[in-house]
Amino acid sequence: MNTPPQVVTTIADLATARARLAGTVGFVPTMGSLHDGHTHNMRAALDRADHLVVSVFVNPLQFGPNEDFETYPRDLDADVALCAEAGAAIVFAPSVDEMYPAPQQIHVDPGPLGDILEGASRPGFFTGVLTVVAKLFGLVKPDFACFGEKDYQQLALVRRLVDELNLDVEIIGVPTVRDDNGLARSSRNVYLTEAGRYDDALAIPRAIDAAQRSADPLGAARAVLDATDGLRLDYLTVRALDLGDAPTSGPARLLIAAVVGTTRLIDNAPVHVGENDV
Repeated sequence: MNTPPQVVTTIADLATARARLAGTVGFVPTMGSLHDGHTHNMRAALDRADHLVVSVFVNPLQFGPNEDFETYPRDLDADVALCAEAGAAIVFAPSVDEMYPAPQQIHVDPGPLGDILEGASRPGFFTGVLTVVAKLFGLVKPDFACFGEKDYQQLALVRRLVDELNLDVEIIGVPTVRDDNGLARSSRNVYLTEAGRYDDALAIPRAIDAAQRSADPLGAARAVLDATDGLRLDYLTVRALDLGDAPTSGPARLLIAAVVGTTRLIDNAPVHVGENDV
């Protein structure tokens, strides 16, 4: 059995605990409500580092005025148990007042990449994400940080943050963890079960499968999603791997955001444009 992680809630206690870690440190930032997807990120970090630090912080800066900050699922005891199972040394679980003792005056501007896709649907979202990530990197001082590919645009922006601000952190992308039926693991999936809309959500992995088998991934995915009455499409696009314009042929990334009932889901996957159907 793994040694339980040290749970710290203040920046001062985090600094003390972090100073005791000898060797390399991997970091996984989270908003809690942890699941197997987070576990894979933690294991990827520990594959590269001697110690693992996990943050559990529901960041208000990345929630819009009509989003679910107050109702976002929170269960710190369950989160700590999962972190212990994964082998975390420290769980940093600060309050909002600890992270933002005064209104945050300095924010990280994500640039044009932050205004498309998720950024267009959720204005200010990536400003909040990059601001808290930059703060957490400064506090945890990790050698490596692992982010899931499920949030592909976030991963691309964090990589750009580290590159353009010359932060001494290696960013590791971890493949999306999926249920046996292909649905990407997400903390919000619990809402699907409660609303009885789980079957509608399965159109998303079906669309991805169709896209990966087609020379026209965008058209193949759209055909599946348009045929699902219980799903409202927010965006569906194919982009270059760096989220620039889609290539005319070759590797690309399919990105989907859709609302099922009242639950907004995102997903993405690698595809190939202009290749023969599989």
